[in-house]
Amino acid sequence: MAVAADQIMQLAVAAADDKKAMNIVALDLRGISLVADYFVICHGNSDTQVQAIVTDIKKQAQQAGGVVKGIEGMDSARWVLVDLGDVIVHVFHRDEREYYNIERLWSDAKVVETV
Repeated sequence: MAVAADQIMQLAVAAADDKKAMNIVALDLRGISLVADYFVICHGNSDTQVQAIVTDIKKQAQQAGGVVKGIEGMDSARWVLVDLGDVIVHVFHRDEREYYNIERLWSDAKVVETV
């Protein structure tokens, strides 16, 4: 049985929080974009922390029965995209998050209250 997108989103937020990700934001893109139902955006303060956040999100998603469709950017660890199907996780290095500011690009999306 497939895991619901909102459950995967909450799981990604919790995994990022466990690894001390900073400024975690979940955006509800349903009705706004066909790309995904949710974006989770966060950042780490070092390449090592970014990689640890991504690794834990991948591990937690797989343990819950979610499918990791792809991970891009892990080598440089400056902006890592984790494709969990209906949930896309963006894990930035602090400097890149400020530069790209993708929350601004999706400003019409609702911010999801996470547990």
